[in-house]
Amino acid sequence: MPRSLITGATGFIGSQLTRLLVARGDEVRVLVRGQSGVGAFEGLEVDVARGDILDRRSVRRAMRGVDRLFHVAGTTSLVLARERIFSLNVEGTRIVLEEALRAEVQRAVYTSSVAAIGPARAGATADESNVWDAGRYAIPYVDSKREAEVVAVRLAARGLPLVIVNPAHVMGAGDPGRSSTALVRRFMRRQIPAYVDGTLNIVGVEDVAHGHVLADERGQLGERYILGNRNFTFDRLFADLGRISGVEPPAVKLPLRVALALAAAGERLPGISAPSPTEVLASSLNWAFVNTKAKRELGWHTSPHEDCLEATVAWYRERDRGRLAAPGSRQPLPMRAAGSLLRRVV
Repeated sequence: MPRSLITGATGFIGSQLTRLLVARGDEVRVLVRGQSGVGAFEGLEVDVARGDILDRRSVRRAMRGVDRLFHVAGTTSLVLARERIFSLNVEGTRIVLEEALRAEVQRAVYTSSVAAIGPARAGATADESNVWDAGRYAIPYVDSKREAEVVAVRLAARGLPLVIVNPAHVMGAGDPGRSSTALVRRFMRRQIPAYVDGTLNIVGVEDVAHGHVLADERGQLGERYILGNRNFTFDRLFADLGRISGVEPPAVKLPLRVALALAAAGERLPGISAPSPTEVLASSLNWAFVNTKAKRELGWHTSPHEDCLEATVAWYRERDRGRLAAPGSRQPLPMRAAGSLLRRVV
């Protein structure tokens, strides 16, 4: 019976992974920050170790006697300061994986992101061999995941038995921090007045958690595996969310240059809640991927692509019902008129 340590176990992916490892029969230890609750582990036999991925001493204590490591902790934020994002994603990864190497774990699975692979060329899809050129966008989160992977690969070269998984945009029920599923929440609250052309690869959280287990059991050391499912243009994604939720999709699609200008102006106006230029830029890229390698080498399978969207919508309907637009809600008339005009002239 392996003893497995999970960082980020209170998060969206980590909480699902914890349940799968307990079901597998592992002795599971979770590294949890001092202020974090442990309600996600109710009914589970887990050993709770208090600490922080930026505190080397607490990581070292948590690593004692561990056979397997699943390093899931980090941030997916596009709006935190660059220094904070790099601290959590790069330095946190360095500390955890260095301590895993020191503890001589039998296997380490590191949760990276498709951000570390970078967006595909327009009209194409990317795989694990994609040549990195996303640094030119200067998106702190994207740069941090790339740099963290570089750190991880260097430690693998020093002898860490490492497998990397690269989840795409994760959806499903049970997102405690309302992180990657916040897009659906904003959609259902009609807080997306406009959008730009772009592509997202959407994948279910349960599939991603299962992919971590398979990476531990079958992954080739030193390799990385994209855990993604369906590629959605925003036109298609919003149409599907509208059909599932009953809330009319945003009516206005803006040229990127206009959206960036409006976002920059919004930053200078107090009291305005609008996407940052970084968020607008990130959403305009072609985050389209294929999962062939994970299916072939791990035996990974994905659920029907709409399942995770339906689960996300249902989860928010249950928990935020008083703050969401009712089924049948339409966009405000001025926005519908503006969208119609833009479609004729752009």
